[in-house]
Amino acid sequence: MPHTLFISDLHLSESHPHTAEFFLRFVQDVAPKAESLYILGDLFEYWAGDDDLDAPFHRQICGALSNLAAGRTHIFIMHGNRDFLMEETLAAACKAQLLPDPTLIDLYGQPTLLTHGDILCTGDSAYQQFRSTVRSSEWRSQFLSQPLKQRKAQIEQLRTQSERSKREKAMDIMDASNEAVYALLRHHGYPRLIHGHTHRPAKHLHHLDNHTCERWVLGDWDTQANALLVDDTAVQQLKFT
Repeated sequence: MPHTLFISDLHLSESHPHTAEFFLRFVQDVAPKAESLYILGDLFEYWAGDDDLDAPFHRQICGALSNLAAGRTHIFIMHGNRDFLMEETLAAACKAQLLPDPTLIDLYGQPTLLTHGDILCTGDSAYQQFRSTVRSSEWRSQFLSQPLKQRKAQIEQLRTQSERSKREKAMDIMDASNEAVYALLRHHGYPRLIHGHTHRPAKHLHHLDNHTCERWVLGDWDTQANALLVDDTAVQQLKFT
């Protein structure tokens, strides 16, 4: 049956070979059966810029996606909070289309809104301020003008600070807030919503303004591969070991 797959939060890196193995098997054995594959952010542990594309590990990942696209599977990639510096050079190497966040699509007749999910975590005001800063054109231009080695060192430092900060925050402020979810659903006409980022895979039903909207949260790939399969009759969470 024709179907579409959604994944996010793979955090691929050379330092996590088991996750890369999950991904390569998924791309070879599972994804070719799908009409489309949507990667909703954080494909990589981090992305310092498209001039890092020649790294052997990155070439391997992009090559696997390019081979998938050479079949009948269309590939779409959305920025995450870790790889928001991905640009068109990377997309071309993967034979994929970069999507803005959020993106509304028609999925087998069902309006479906796609987002990485970090815009929904409005309880974490410090993160939202940081996100606004690094997504600005001025910050991007200044950061990308630095040598690649220097960028990577800065990212590693930011990641260390982020992990330390997370340990000091209550878990609920790092989850999607209902207020942000409701605002997004209202703005886009009460669609189904699919997102990642929070690493809390689940199905939620939101009842608002005489509408009932499904919200599907994608899981991360830290311990196992997982995906959301959608066809014209159902939505199914898949797990692979």
